Amino acid sequence: MRMKLKVIIPVLLIIVSAGVFAFARYGSAGDPPGRYEAVMSLVGQILKEGHYQPKEINDAFSKEVFDKYIKSLDPEKKFLLAGDVAKLKTLENHVDDELMNGASLDLFTATTEVVKKRVAEAAAIYPALLQQPFDFSKNEKVVLDVDALEFPKDEAARKEAWRKVLKYRTMEKLIDLQELQDKEKGKADYKVKTETAMEEEARAKVKKMYDRYFERLQSKKDNDDDRFAMYVNAITTTMDPHTDYMPPADKRYFQEMMAGKFYGIGAQLLEEDGRIKITSIVTGSPSWKQGKLKAGDVIVKVAQAEKEPVDITGYAVEDAVKLIRGAQGTEVRLTVKSTDGTIKDVAIVRDEIILDETFARSAIINGDHKIGYIYLPDFYADFNDRDGASCAKDVAKEIKKLKAENVEGIILDLRFNPGGSLPDVVEMAGLFVPDGPMVQVRSRGGRVQVQSDRDKSVHYDGPLAIMVNEYSASASEIMAAAMQDYKRAVIIGSTSFGKGTVQRLLELDGFVKTDALGSLGGLKLTVQKFYRINGGSTQLKGVEADIQLPDPYYEVGERKDKDALKWDEVPKATYTTWADPVDVQALKKKSEARIAGNEAFKMIKENVSTLKKLDLQKDYSLNLQTYKAEQKANAAALKKYDAANEKSKELNIHSLKTDLDRLAGDSAKMARNKDWLRIRTKDVYLDEAVNVMNDLIGISYPKLKPATSVAN
Repeated sequence: MRMKLKVIIPVLLIIVSAGVFAFARYGSAGDPPGRYEAVMSLVGQILKEGHYQPKEINDAFSKEVFDKYIKSLDPEKKFLLAGDVAKLKTLENHVDDELMNGASLDLFTATTEVVKKRVAEAAAIYPALLQQPFDFSKNEKVVLDVDALEFPKDEAARKEAWRKVLKYRTMEKLIDLQELQDKEKGKADYKVKTETAMEEEARAKVKKMYDRYFERLQSKKDNDDDRFAMYVNAITTTMDPHTDYMPPADKRYFQEMMAGKFYGIGAQLLEEDGRIKITSIVTGSPSWKQGKLKAGDVIVKVAQAEKEPVDITGYAVEDAVKLIRGAQGTEVRLTVKSTDGTIKDVAIVRDEIILDETFARSAIINGDHKIGYIYLPDFYADFNDRDGASCAKDVAKEIKKLKAENVEGIILDLRFNPGGSLPDVVEMAGLFVPDGPMVQVRSRGGRVQVQSDRDKSVHYDGPLAIMVNEYSASASEIMAAAMQDYKRAVIIGSTSFGKGTVQRLLELDGFVKTDALGSLGGLKLTVQKFYRINGGSTQLKGVEADIQLPDPYYEVGERKDKDALKWDEVPKATYTTWADPVDVQALKKKSEARIAGNEAFKMIKENVSTLKKLDLQKDYSLNLQTYKAEQKANAAALKKYDAANEKSKELNIHSLKTDLDRLAGDSAKMARNKDWLRIRTKDVYLDEAVNVMNDLIGISYPKLKPATSVAN
């Protein structure tokens, strides 16, 4: 029995025959495939026929997937034994067969069985170990670097690994209790706890944490679906880092993200080893405005206003979210452990993330010159409404407003901008140069399409600077690269992320005409690659800023992933450079002299050096006094970065009167706008961008005139 297929939607730009997606049989004769087999078959065939640059799906590919899958299943090597991995390795060549030949899911089935068995065994190990007090005066260490760990050779070695991890977790809790007692000293109801009592309490807290952790691991809530999604993503991300399988719930969440409407505090969360970690902060959200939460922070407790906090260690993400979300205007208090080990309490008032706060907006910076500032968080576009939001149109409006204010130069801030709409970045680039090519796009098969702006008018022909950092990706890189190739603007910051690919979200349900399997989810598939008009790809290398500023982010970018597509190039497009090209070398020389004497940038460089040293640390002392001394030194070093912006001079930045008049009737929006400006008044990077713009304005800047052509 074979399933019927629906027609593939043409706008996906993937040309495949219907027969390519016909299912093979699974199980006994005449039986249709199950949901897992159906997903595997679809994913395999789509990767082969639709991916921009598919790797050959063979035994070598299978081995890569196997290694990645095992690592994702048990990253801290606390469950599986070395013998388990050796036995499973006999199936490492099966992945390609499961994908392409309709073979049964032997590898997935075998790993699921052994993981469930080892989790059950570990569930009996930790309570026994936590019954006895730990001796923190001994000089022993625990290895926490997952890449330095090996799978335990036997059950005794696994038990010893658990003992050290539990001792480390208990030590962390003990230090928390000691610090809390120090804070409570002097209060009327203060009661002294002995070290023995605090150690016992710490063990009880760790047990509670792991009780929750194992309850989730063994519950139906964390069933085979999660492991299956992990398995499929080991396959898709081996093809390239941005091709992802999304189970139904994840697909819905992704689509909500694309719609741009969020509720709560605006922190995206991930459950990792029983802890709730912040993976990113949503631009424009309450957390973003407050600025105290950062990616990598671990949320330890959640409290509703003044109520008793709830320890969420061991909670599943969905359960933690239920506590963090709430009614608009109410306060939630989070106890957060930062990446430097410090503990802080963060109170945030819940709010809806207003969409217009994620749109382009502008301000004026007064100083030596009157400078316009445009902030663009995303290259957004409403593809379902021709008259809906468009970042290109919005930036054009901001330019018009700034020109009416007679600004002498404009800074376009694309820091942390992850990209978005390709048509909009092409149109936006055309606001600053005459008609011509802005980006080249190559599809599978090698066909290169030059995408040009056809509007001959230039909306702004004055001094232009573009700010980028290592989180500026995709469309941001296209914009910066185009302005750099046209010699139209000076690019300020650090080398950008290096994501030069485009993805399409495929609804897997759209390929199968049946309701028997339920929803199959979606596949975000890499289908094209971007190239600069000078022929070079933005992939992997990113865009190198003309004015390089010390970057506070360590080891960020596409180049970190071994499965990333490689850099290459295509022939140059034909384009005409800007009439009076920016004198980058003169600007660079002046900026370097300023940076050399800038105390804030010195502190940022020191912070990066500290992070690099910490990254090399493989193990941690389980001696309480030694560990506390190490953490105190690390925290002191890392705190320097938090004070870096305070070393920057305060910018005189203010909103345009037209914007203030528009917000005048909404006190909440006025307050949020004030917060937005406040963050930028002490921004060392924006401060230096203003300095560079002042230098650029000082250079003769004639209007647009005929220039030399650059041909392919």
